[in-house]
Amino acid sequence: MRIVSKLKLLMWSVLLAVCVMVPLGVMAQDAEVAGAAEAAVEAPVDAVEAMATALQDNINIVWTCVAAFLVFFMQAGFAMVESGFTRAKNTVNIMMKNLMDFSIGTLAFFIVGFGLMFGATNGLFGTTHFLLSGADWTGGDWNFTFLIFQTVFAGTAATIVSGAMAERTKFSGYLAYSVFICAFIYPIFGSWAWGSLLDGGGWLEGLGFCDFAGSTVVHSIGGWLALAGAIVVGPRIGKYGPDKKPRAIPGHNIALAALGVFILWFGWFGFNPGSTTVGDGEIGRVAVTTNLAAAAGAIAAMVTAWIITKKPDGSMALNGALAGLVSITAPCYTVSGFGAVAIGLAGGVLVVLSVYFIDSVLKVDDPVGAVSVHGVCGAWGTLSCGLFNLDGGLFYGGGLKLLGVQAIGVLAAFAWAFGTGLVLFFVIKKTIGLRVSAAEEARGLDIGEHGMEAYSGFQIFTSM
Repeated sequence: MRIVSKLKLLMWSVLLAVCVMVPLGVMAQDAEVAGAAEAAVEAPVDAVEAMATALQDNINIVWTCVAAFLVFFMQAGFAMVESGFTRAKNTVNIMMKNLMDFSIGTLAFFIVGFGLMFGATNGLFGTTHFLLSGADWTGGDWNFTFLIFQTVFAGTAATIVSGAMAERTKFSGYLAYSVFICAFIYPIFGSWAWGSLLDGGGWLEGLGFCDFAGSTVVHSIGGWLALAGAIVVGPRIGKYGPDKKPRAIPGHNIALAALGVFILWFGWFGFNPGSTTVGDGEIGRVAVTTNLAAAAGAIAAMVTAWIITKKPDGSMALNGALAGLVSITAPCYTVSGFGAVAIGLAGGVLVVLSVYFIDSVLKVDDPVGAVSVHGVCGAWGTLSCGLFNLDGGLFYGGGLKLLGVQAIGVLAAFAWAFGTGLVLFFVIKKTIGLRVSAAEEARGLDIGEHGMEAYSGFQIFTSM
């Protein structure tokens, strides 16, 4: 009996153990399965997020490269505007200048300028990234995309100077100052305002300076350098009479100039929207503000010239479109459509008044109005951030703080570019020479500087 009782007790013990352990085992297995399932769910989520990030990075690269290509096409626009607004006998010279300032500027910016502008800063300029050091030349490093985008901007700053000094500047002198602009003058100021876009961070940025796509960094720097160059090289022969009053020297092909303006307008859709460097919906918004300002500038310049001269001057209207584009370049990301129209209208009026003031009062010969379009309207566009910015602008309750910062940036740009420009052009004048001889100027720079004509075999006669 005792043996039977012990067997029964053992059986009940085993049964109890089974009843307890099986559910616990099932629960443990369920937990393991659940954890595995959760991990299986999380893994695809992480993979999708990684794919989405990689896709967005590639879209950013593609968009920024396309924008850079559009800005490069602006070189053709600048060449056509300048040649159209000047005389036929200097066309080859102008085409060569626009070709070579970009070619020389590309190398100078790659070797020195990019590092000065975007390298780790010492407070005044960058000290790394010369020759794009540190980039992975076997892969798709973002630095390559950023370099090509910034290179075309540097080329734009250099080519602005060409128009103001057209028809009397030595080709060798032009090549010399193109090197210094792209290697030193433009990049150093750029490091103050845009250095943090890569590894730097300039003092103007620290103040809260606003210049999204370069009304001051690119256009005013180029415009103030152009002013210095035009002063040092002097006016064209026959521009001012014995009474010191300006004489009109008409351009030879307004149709060519108009085509150049349309190309520049087209290229600006890379200049401003491309400065987002991100392929998303912001591109469209920036394109809209850019286009509104350009259209408003063209209309305002036409009306202003119409009032002053009693005729809707075509050259002024064309420069008005450019004035609107330059003016909106700084605030294109930070203003509304209404603000863009107002900024463009003011730029169109301002460019006409500025052209007359520089020509008649200052007695500075600027054949294409480069100083007015890029220097003056670039300054206006930068100041307009302090008025029309939706966040911080005076007209939107932001007070005077941002306007004050913008004014500091505008003054710093003028002091830096005009000051260094005067020194640079004076040194070139005293060494290799800045101006061609009177005989070469009268015959045309195409023959004197390049030994060829743009319109070989063609002669233009005017009826008496």
